[in-house]
Amino acid sequence: METLRSLDPATGAVVGEVTVTPAALVQHAVDRARAAQPAWAALGLDGRAEVLSRAAVVLEQRADAHAELITREMGKPLKESRVEAKSLGSGLAREVGEMVEALRPDVIEEGGLRSTIHHDPLGVVGAITPWNFPMSMPHWMVLPSLAAGNTVVLKPSEETPLCGQAYADALNEVLPPDVLTVVHGADAQGKSLVASDVDMIAFTGSREVGKHIMREASSTLKRVVLELGGKDPMIVLDDADLSKAAKFAAFNSFRNCGQVCVSTERIFVLDSVADDFEAALSELADALRVGSGLDDADVGPMVNARQRDHVLAQIDAAVASGARVLTGGAGHHDNFVTPTVLSDVTEEMDIGTVETFGPVACVTRVSSVDEAVRRANDTRFGLGAVVFGEDPERTESVARQLTAGMIGVNRAAGGVPGTPWVGARESGFGFHKSRDGHRQFTQTRVLTRAV
Repeated sequence: METLRSLDPATGAVVGEVTVTPAALVQHAVDRARAAQPAWAALGLDGRAEVLSRAAVVLEQRADAHAELITREMGKPLKESRVEAKSLGSGLAREVGEMVEALRPDVIEEGGLRSTIHHDPLGVVGAITPWNFPMSMPHWMVLPSLAAGNTVVLKPSEETPLCGQAYADALNEVLPPDVLTVVHGADAQGKSLVASDVDMIAFTGSREVGKHIMREASSTLKRVVLELGGKDPMIVLDDADLSKAAKFAAFNSFRNCGQVCVSTERIFVLDSVADDFEAALSELADALRVGSGLDDADVGPMVNARQRDHVLAQIDAAVASGARVLTGGAGHHDNFVTPTVLSDVTEEMDIGTVETFGPVACVTRVSSVDEAVRRANDTRFGLGAVVFGEDPERTESVARQLTAGMIGVNRAAGGVPGTPWVGARESGFGFHKSRDGHRQFTQTRVLTRAV
Protein backbone atom coordinates (compact mmCIF):
# COMPACT_ATOMS: atom_id res chain seq x y z
CA MET A 1 0.00 0.00 0.00
CA GLU A 2 1.55 3.28 -1.12
CA THR A 3 1.70 6.12 1.39
CA LEU A 4 2.32 9.84 1.04
CA ARG A 5 4.59 11.34 3.70
CA SER A 6 4.14 14.97 4.66
CA LEU A 7 7.29 16.84 5.70
CA ASP A 8 7.72 19.96 7.80
CA PRO A 9 9.38 22.43 5.37
CA ALA A 10 11.15 24.16 8.28
CA THR A 11 12.85 21.06 9.65
CA GLY A 12 12.36 18.21 7.19
CA ALA A 13 10.74 16.12 9.93
CA VAL A 14 7.88 13.81 9.04
CA VAL A 15 4.59 15.36 10.14
CA GLY A 16 2.49 12.35 9.18
CA GLU A 17 1.37 10.27 6.26
CA VAL A 18 -1.75 9.25 4.38
CA THR A 19 -2.61 6.31 2.18
CA VAL A 20 -2.46 7.16 -1.52
CA THR A 21 -5.64 6.42 -3.43
CA PRO A 22 -4.77 4.26 -6.45
CA ALA A 23 -5.60 6.24 -9.56
CA ALA A 24 -7.75 3.37 -10.80
CA LEU A 25 -9.95 3.66 -7.69
CA VAL A 26 -10.72 7.38 -7.97
CA GLN A 27 -13.82 6.60 -10.00
CA HIS A 28 -15.01 4.35 -7.15
CA ALA A 29 -14.92 7.35 -4.83
CA VAL A 30 -16.96 9.27 -7.40
CA ASP A 31 -19.42 6.38 -7.60
CA ARG A 32 -19.93 6.47 -3.83
CA ALA A 33 -20.48 10.21 -3.97
CA ARG A 34 -22.96 9.73 -6.82
CA ALA A 35 -24.92 7.19 -4.80
CA ALA A 36 -25.07 9.53 -1.79
CA GLN A 37 -26.11 12.62 -3.74
CA PRO A 38 -29.90 12.08 -4.16
CA ALA A 39 -30.53 11.74 -0.43
CA TRP A 40 -28.33 14.77 0.31
CA ALA A 41 -30.17 16.86 -2.28
CA ALA A 42 -33.52 15.67 -0.93
CA LEU A 43 -32.85 17.39 2.40
CA GLY A 44 -33.60 20.67 0.63
CA LEU A 45 -31.73 23.93 0.87
CA ASP A 46 -32.71 24.72 4.44
CA GLY A 47 -32.12 21.16 5.60
CA ARG A 48 -28.62 21.09 4.14
CA ALA A 49 -27.86 24.49 5.63
CA GLU A 50 -28.89 23.24 9.07
CA VAL A 51 -26.53 20.25 8.78
CA LEU A 52 -23.63 22.36 7.51
CA SER A 53 -24.12 24.91 10.26
CA ARG A 54 -23.41 22.22 12.85
CA ALA A 55 -19.85 21.99 11.54
CA ALA A 56 -19.09 25.45 12.95
CA VAL A 57 -18.78 24.05 16.48
CA VAL A 58 -16.43 21.28 15.34
CA LEU A 59 -14.23 23.68 13.37
CA GLU A 60 -14.09 26.14 16.27
CA GLN A 61 -13.15 23.40 18.74
CA ARG A 62 -10.33 22.18 16.48
CA ALA A 63 -9.07 25.60 15.38
CA ASP A 64 -5.91 25.60 17.50
CA ALA A 65 -4.96 22.08 16.45
CA HIS A 66 -5.69 22.89 12.82
CA ALA A 67 -3.55 26.04 13.00
CA GLU A 68 -0.56 24.12 14.34
CA LEU A 69 -1.02 21.47 11.65
CA ILE A 70 -1.09 24.13 8.91
CA THR A 71 2.18 25.60 10.18
CA ARG A 72 3.88 22.24 10.57
CA GLU A 73 2.77 20.97 7.18
CA MET A 74 3.20 24.00 4.91
CA GLY A 75 5.29 26.41 6.98
CA LYS A 76 3.32 29.63 7.34
CA PRO A 77 3.75 31.52 10.64
CA LEU A 78 1.44 30.30 13.37
CA LYS A 79 -0.19 33.72 13.70
CA GLU A 80 -1.27 33.48 10.05
CA SER A 81 -2.36 29.85 10.45
CA ARG A 82 -4.57 30.83 13.38
CA VAL A 83 -6.37 33.40 11.24
CA GLU A 84 -6.99 30.78 8.55
CA ALA A 85 -8.13 28.04 10.94
CA LYS A 86 -10.34 30.22 13.13
CA SER A 87 -12.08 31.83 10.18
CA LEU A 88 -13.50 28.48 9.08
CA GLY A 89 -15.78 28.10 12.08
CA SER A 90 -16.37 31.73 13.01
CA GLY A 91 -17.49 32.67 9.50
CA LEU A 92 -19.45 29.54 8.64
CA ALA A 93 -22.88 30.73 9.75
CA ARG A 94 -22.62 33.92 7.71
CA GLU A 95 -21.31 32.05 4.67
CA VAL A 96 -24.03 29.41 4.78
CA GLY A 97 -26.65 32.13 5.19
CA GLU A 98 -25.28 33.93 2.14
CA MET A 99 -25.41 30.69 0.15
CA VAL A 100 -29.00 30.00 1.16
CA GLU A 101 -30.09 33.43 -0.03
CA ALA A 102 -28.16 33.00 -3.29
CA LEU A 103 -29.70 29.62 -4.03
CA ARG A 104 -33.36 30.34 -3.30
CA PRO A 105 -35.53 30.32 -6.44
CA ASP A 106 -36.16 33.59 -8.27
CA VAL A 107 -39.63 34.37 -9.65
CA ILE A 108 -40.42 36.60 -12.64
CA GLU A 109 -43.98 37.29 -13.84
CA GLU A 110 -45.15 38.93 -17.04
CA GLY A 111 -48.07 38.60 -19.45
CA GLY A 112 -49.95 36.07 -17.37
CA LEU A 113 -46.94 33.78 -17.02
CA ARG A 114 -44.78 33.01 -14.01
CA SER A 115 -41.21 31.73 -14.47
CA THR A 116 -39.44 30.26 -11.47
CA ILE A 117 -35.67 30.08 -11.77
CA HIS A 118 -34.36 27.15 -9.74
CA HIS A 119 -30.71 26.64 -8.78
CA ASP A 120 -30.47 22.86 -8.67
CA PRO A 121 -27.53 20.57 -7.82
CA LEU A 122 -25.18 19.55 -10.59
CA GLY A 123 -24.43 16.16 -9.04
CA VAL A 124 -20.83 15.41 -8.00
CA VAL A 125 -18.13 18.07 -7.77
CA GLY A 126 -14.44 17.23 -7.89
CA ALA A 127 -12.42 19.75 -5.85
CA ILE A 128 -8.65 19.97 -6.38
CA THR A 129 -7.12 22.33 -3.85
CA PRO A 130 -3.70 24.00 -3.33
CA TRP A 131 -1.20 23.90 -0.49
CA ASN A 132 -0.80 27.61 0.31
CA PHE A 133 -4.14 27.91 2.12
CA PRO A 134 -4.64 24.21 2.80
CA MET A 135 -7.89 24.51 4.76
CA SER A 136 -9.53 27.73 3.59
CA MET A 137 -9.27 26.82 -0.10
CA PRO A 138 -11.06 23.48 0.39
CA HIS A 139 -13.63 25.47 2.40
CA TRP A 140 -14.20 27.83 -0.55
CA MET A 141 -15.00 24.89 -2.85
CA VAL A 142 -16.58 22.29 -0.60
CA LEU A 143 -19.03 24.48 1.31
CA PRO A 144 -20.89 26.03 -1.68
CA SER A 145 -20.89 22.67 -3.45
CA LEU A 146 -22.56 20.99 -0.49
CA ALA A 147 -24.98 23.83 0.17
CA ALA A 148 -26.18 23.52 -3.42
CA GLY A 149 -26.95 19.83 -2.94
CA ASN A 150 -23.91 18.34 -4.64
CA THR A 151 -21.66 15.72 -3.14
CA VAL A 152 -17.90 16.29 -3.28
CA VAL A 153 -14.75 14.31 -3.95
CA LEU A 154 -11.85 16.34 -2.57
CA LYS A 155 -8.24 15.91 -3.66
CA PRO A 156 -6.05 18.11 -1.46
CA SER A 157 -2.54 19.02 -2.54
CA GLU A 158 0.04 16.30 -2.10
CA GLU A 159 2.07 18.90 -0.18
CA THR A 160 -0.64 19.27 2.50
CA PRO A 161 -2.68 16.06 2.59
CA LEU A 162 -2.99 16.09 6.38
CA CYS A 163 -4.65 19.51 6.35
CA GLY A 164 -7.08 18.49 3.66
CA GLN A 165 -7.95 15.32 5.51
CA ALA A 166 -8.36 17.17 8.82
CA TYR A 167 -10.76 19.65 7.21
CA ALA A 168 -12.83 16.85 5.69
CA ASP A 169 -12.81 14.94 8.98
CA ALA A 170 -14.29 17.97 10.74
CA LEU A 171 -17.15 18.29 8.24
CA ASN A 172 -17.73 14.55 8.23
CA GLU A 173 -18.56 14.74 11.92
CA VAL A 174 -21.93 16.16 10.81
CA LEU A 175 -22.35 14.98 7.21
CA PRO A 176 -23.97 11.73 6.05
CA PRO A 177 -21.59 9.06 4.69
CA ASP A 178 -19.97 9.67 1.29
CA VAL A 179 -21.32 13.21 0.91
CA LEU A 180 -17.71 14.37 1.23
CA THR A 181 -14.94 11.91 0.37
CA VAL A 182 -11.19 12.43 0.05
CA VAL A 183 -8.73 10.96 -2.43
CA HIS A 184 -5.01 11.42 -1.87
CA GLY A 185 -2.14 11.56 -4.31
CA ALA A 186 -0.46 13.80 -6.85
CA ASP A 187 -0.79 14.26 -10.61
CA ALA A 188 -2.14 10.78 -11.38
CA GLN A 189 -5.00 11.13 -8.91
CA GLY A 190 -5.81 14.66 -10.06
CA LYS A 191 -5.92 13.56 -13.68
CA SER A 192 -8.11 10.59 -12.77
CA LEU A 193 -10.55 12.85 -10.96
CA VAL A 194 -10.76 15.18 -13.96
CA ALA A 195 -11.27 12.20 -16.28
CA SER A 196 -13.95 10.65 -14.07
CA ASP A 197 -17.66 11.25 -14.55
CA VAL A 198 -17.91 14.10 -12.03
CA ASP A 199 -20.17 16.92 -13.16
CA MET A 200 -17.83 19.76 -12.24
CA ILE A 201 -14.18 20.43 -11.41
CA ALA A 202 -13.28 23.25 -9.04
CA PHE A 203 -9.54 23.93 -9.05
CA THR A 204 -7.09 26.43 -7.64
CA GLY A 205 -3.48 26.22 -8.75
CA SER A 206 -1.15 26.95 -11.63
CA ARG A 207 -2.25 28.32 -14.97
CA GLU A 208 -0.65 25.37 -16.79
CA VAL A 209 -2.61 22.78 -14.81
CA GLY A 210 -5.77 24.85 -15.16
CA LYS A 211 -5.43 24.84 -18.92
CA HIS A 212 -4.95 21.06 -18.88
CA ILE A 213 -8.12 20.66 -16.81
CA MET A 214 -10.07 22.88 -19.17
CA ARG A 215 -8.90 20.87 -22.19
CA GLU A 216 -9.78 17.56 -20.55
CA ALA A 217 -13.13 18.82 -19.27
CA SER A 218 -14.07 19.96 -22.77
CA SER A 219 -14.50 16.36 -23.95
CA THR A 220 -17.68 16.06 -21.89
CA LEU A 221 -18.27 19.78 -21.29
CA LYS A 222 -17.87 19.43 -17.54
CA ARG A 223 -18.40 22.65 -15.62
CA VAL A 224 -15.16 24.20 -14.38
CA VAL A 225 -14.23 26.93 -11.93
CA LEU A 226 -10.53 27.70 -12.15
CA GLU A 227 -8.50 30.15 -10.08
CA LEU A 228 -5.06 30.28 -11.64
CA GLY A 229 -2.87 32.77 -9.81
CA GLY A 230 -1.45 36.07 -10.89
CA LYS A 231 1.40 38.53 -11.22
CA ASP A 232 -0.30 41.30 -9.28
CA PRO A 233 0.81 44.91 -9.83
CA MET A 234 0.84 47.78 -7.37
CA ILE A 235 0.98 51.39 -8.56
CA VAL A 236 2.33 54.06 -6.21
CA LEU A 237 1.31 57.53 -7.37
CA ASP A 238 3.30 60.66 -6.58
CA ASP A 239 0.75 61.84 -4.00
CA ALA A 240 0.56 58.51 -2.16
CA ASP A 241 1.06 58.17 1.58
CA LEU A 242 4.44 56.45 1.20
CA SER A 243 4.49 55.04 4.72
CA LYS A 244 1.16 53.29 4.18
CA ALA A 245 2.14 52.19 0.68
CA ALA A 246 5.42 50.68 1.87
CA LYS A 247 3.74 48.89 4.76
CA PHE A 248 1.20 47.37 2.42
CA ALA A 249 3.88 46.37 -0.10
CA ALA A 250 5.91 44.68 2.64
CA PHE A 251 2.88 42.88 4.03
CA ASN A 252 1.52 41.73 0.69
CA SER A 253 4.87 40.75 -0.82
CA PHE A 254 6.13 38.75 2.16
CA ARG A 255 3.11 37.29 4.00
CA ASN A 256 2.96 33.51 3.81
CA CYS A 257 6.47 33.78 2.38
CA GLY A 258 4.98 35.38 -0.74
CA GLN A 259 3.03 32.19 -1.46
CA VAL A 260 -0.31 33.91 -2.04
CA CYS A 261 -2.18 34.16 -5.35
CA VAL A 262 -2.72 37.90 -4.81
CA SER A 263 0.78 38.68 -3.55
CA THR A 264 2.17 41.98 -4.77
CA GLU A 265 4.73 40.86 -7.35
CA ARG A 266 5.30 44.04 -9.41
CA ILE A 267 5.48 47.55 -7.95
CA PHE A 268 5.44 50.57 -10.27
CA VAL A 269 6.47 53.79 -8.52
CA LEU A 270 6.53 57.31 -9.91
CA ASP A 271 10.12 58.59 -10.22
CA SER A 272 9.58 61.56 -7.94
CA VAL A 273 8.80 59.40 -4.89
CA ALA A 274 10.75 56.24 -5.74
CA ASP A 275 13.78 56.94 -3.50
CA ASP A 276 11.65 57.45 -0.40
CA PHE A 277 9.40 54.50 -1.17
CA GLU A 278 12.30 52.13 -1.77
CA ALA A 279 13.99 53.22 1.46
CA ALA A 280 10.81 52.68 3.49
CA LEU A 281 10.12 49.28 1.93
CA SER A 282 13.70 48.11 2.43
CA GLU A 283 13.65 49.11 6.09
CA LEU A 284 10.48 47.13 6.66
CA ALA A 285 11.85 44.08 4.85
CA ASP A 286 15.05 44.20 6.90
CA ALA A 287 13.03 44.06 10.13
CA LEU A 288 11.25 40.81 9.27
CA ARG A 289 12.23 37.75 11.29
CA VAL A 290 12.77 34.59 9.24
CA GLY A 291 12.38 31.19 10.83
CA SER A 292 10.08 28.36 11.77
CA GLY A 293 6.44 29.33 11.84
CA LEU A 294 6.18 27.78 15.29
CA ASP A 295 8.81 30.21 16.64
CA ASP A 296 6.84 33.44 16.12
CA ALA A 297 8.70 34.24 12.89
CA ASP A 298 7.32 36.81 10.46
CA VAL A 299 8.36 34.81 7.40
CA GLY A 300 8.48 31.02 7.38
CA PRO A 301 10.03 28.59 4.90
CA MET A 302 9.11 27.97 1.30
CA VAL A 303 6.83 24.95 1.05
CA ASN A 304 9.55 22.79 -0.54
CA ALA A 305 12.97 22.85 -2.19
CA ARG A 306 11.48 23.02 -5.69
CA GLN A 307 9.65 26.26 -4.92
CA ARG A 308 12.74 27.64 -3.16
CA ASP A 309 14.93 26.90 -6.18
CA HIS A 310 12.46 28.61 -8.51
CA VAL A 311 12.50 31.80 -6.42
CA LEU A 312 16.28 31.88 -6.03
CA ALA A 313 16.79 31.27 -9.75
CA GLN A 314 14.53 34.24 -10.55
CA ILE A 315 16.43 36.49 -8.14
CA ASP A 316 19.84 35.46 -9.50
CA ALA A 317 18.76 35.87 -13.12
CA ALA A 318 17.27 39.31 -12.42
CA VAL A 319 20.45 40.54 -10.72
CA ALA A 320 22.55 39.19 -13.59
CA SER A 321 20.34 41.18 -15.98
CA GLY A 322 20.71 44.47 -14.12
CA ALA A 323 18.28 44.46 -11.20
CA ARG A 324 19.63 46.07 -8.02
CA VAL A 325 19.34 44.35 -4.64
CA LEU A 326 18.12 46.91 -2.11
CA THR A 327 17.97 44.41 0.71
CA GLY A 328 18.08 40.63 1.07
CA GLY A 329 19.28 38.62 -1.88
CA ALA A 330 21.60 36.56 0.32
CA GLY A 331 21.62 34.51 3.51
CA HIS A 332 19.19 31.92 2.16
CA HIS A 333 19.45 28.47 3.71
CA ASP A 334 17.53 25.21 3.62
CA ASN A 335 13.96 26.18 2.58
CA PHE A 336 14.29 29.70 4.00
CA VAL A 337 14.55 32.60 1.54
CA THR A 338 15.54 36.01 2.90
CA PRO A 339 12.92 38.66 2.12
CA THR A 340 14.37 40.50 -0.85
CA VAL A 341 13.65 43.89 -2.41
CA LEU A 342 14.81 44.40 -6.02
CA SER A 343 14.81 47.63 -7.98
CA ASP A 344 15.16 48.33 -11.71
CA VAL A 345 13.15 45.23 -12.59
CA THR A 346 12.04 45.05 -16.23
CA GLU A 347 9.68 42.89 -18.29
CA GLU A 348 12.71 41.36 -20.03
CA MET A 349 13.50 39.56 -16.77
CA ASP A 350 11.76 36.31 -15.88
CA ILE A 351 10.86 37.75 -12.47
CA GLY A 352 9.06 40.60 -14.21
CA THR A 353 6.58 38.36 -16.03
CA VAL A 354 6.52 34.84 -14.53
CA GLU A 355 4.76 34.22 -11.21
CA THR A 356 7.32 34.12 -8.39
CA PHE A 357 5.29 32.91 -5.42
CA GLY A 358 8.07 33.84 -3.03
CA PRO A 359 9.23 36.61 -0.66
CA VAL A 360 10.45 39.08 -3.27
CA ALA A 361 9.27 42.67 -3.81
CA CYS A 362 10.11 43.94 -7.31
CA VAL A 363 10.20 47.72 -7.81
CA THR A 364 10.16 49.46 -11.19
CA ARG A 365 10.42 53.23 -11.55
CA VAL A 366 8.13 54.89 -14.08
CA SER A 367 8.04 58.43 -15.45
CA SER A 368 4.26 58.80 -15.77
CA VAL A 369 0.94 57.35 -14.69
CA ASP A 370 0.29 56.23 -18.26
CA GLU A 371 3.51 54.24 -18.22
CA ALA A 372 2.58 52.67 -14.89
CA VAL A 373 -0.82 51.57 -16.21
CA ARG A 374 0.63 50.26 -19.47
CA ARG A 375 3.29 48.20 -17.75
CA ALA A 376 0.92 46.98 -15.04
CA ASN A 377 -1.39 45.65 -17.78
CA ASP A 378 1.48 44.08 -19.75
CA THR A 379 0.77 40.56 -18.49
CA ARG A 380 -1.32 37.51 -19.30
CA PHE A 381 -2.51 37.44 -15.70
CA GLY A 382 -5.24 39.55 -14.14
CA LEU A 383 -6.19 38.48 -10.63
CA GLY A 384 -5.62 41.44 -8.31
CA ALA A 385 -4.09 44.92 -8.45
CA VAL A 386 -3.58 47.81 -6.05
CA VAL A 387 -3.27 51.58 -6.45
CA PHE A 388 -2.02 53.96 -3.75
CA GLY A 389 -2.72 57.68 -3.99
CA GLU A 390 -4.42 60.42 -1.97
CA ASP A 391 -6.63 62.04 -4.63
CA PRO A 392 -9.76 59.81 -4.67
CA GLU A 393 -10.89 60.76 -8.18
CA ARG A 394 -7.46 60.34 -9.73
CA THR A 395 -6.71 57.10 -7.88
CA GLU A 396 -10.03 55.52 -8.86
CA SER A 397 -9.50 56.60 -12.45
CA VAL A 398 -6.17 54.76 -12.50
CA ALA A 399 -7.72 51.72 -10.84
CA ARG A 400 -10.47 51.54 -13.46
CA GLN A 401 -7.85 51.29 -16.20
CA LEU A 402 -6.33 48.10 -14.79
CA THR A 403 -7.31 44.75 -16.26
CA ALA A 404 -7.40 42.77 -13.01
CA GLY A 405 -10.60 41.26 -11.68
CA MET A 406 -10.15 42.86 -8.25
CA ILE A 407 -8.52 46.23 -7.61
CA GLY A 408 -7.85 47.74 -4.20
CA VAL A 409 -7.45 51.46 -3.62
CA ASN A 410 -5.04 52.09 -0.73
CA ARG A 411 -5.77 48.56 0.48
CA ALA A 412 -5.77 44.92 -0.55
CA ALA A 413 -7.52 43.80 -3.73
CA GLY A 414 -10.22 41.57 -2.22
CA GLY A 415 -13.69 43.08 -1.77
CA VAL A 416 -16.11 43.17 1.15
CA PRO A 417 -18.10 40.03 2.07
CA GLY A 418 -20.63 39.25 -0.62
CA THR A 419 -18.40 40.32 -3.52
CA PRO A 420 -16.83 37.84 -5.94
CA TRP A 421 -13.26 36.60 -5.83
CA VAL A 422 -12.63 36.90 -9.54
CA GLY A 423 -9.76 37.07 -11.99
CA ALA A 424 -9.41 38.39 -15.51
CA ARG A 425 -7.46 37.10 -18.50
CA GLU A 426 -5.55 33.89 -17.69
CA SER A 427 -5.97 34.21 -13.94
CA GLY A 428 -9.15 32.24 -13.93
CA PHE A 429 -12.37 30.97 -15.42
CA GLY A 430 -15.44 31.45 -13.28
CA PHE A 431 -15.13 32.72 -9.73
CA HIS A 432 -15.81 32.14 -6.05
CA LYS A 433 -17.87 33.89 -3.39
CA SER A 434 -20.90 36.20 -3.86
CA ARG A 435 -24.39 35.31 -5.04
CA ASP A 436 -23.28 34.62 -8.58
CA GLY A 437 -20.20 32.73 -7.42
CA HIS A 438 -22.27 30.33 -5.31
CA ARG A 439 -24.61 29.78 -8.23
CA GLN A 440 -21.75 28.46 -10.37
CA PHE A 441 -22.05 25.22 -8.40
CA THR A 442 -25.62 24.74 -9.64
CA GLN A 443 -27.66 23.91 -12.71
CA THR A 444 -30.09 26.70 -13.57
CA ARG A 445 -33.57 25.46 -14.50
CA VAL A 446 -36.49 27.64 -15.52
CA LEU A 447 -40.03 26.40 -14.87
CA THR A 448 -42.80 28.48 -16.50
CA ARG A 449 -46.56 28.23 -16.13
CA ALA A 450 -49.65 30.33 -16.53
CA VAL A 451 -50.98 32.24 -13.53
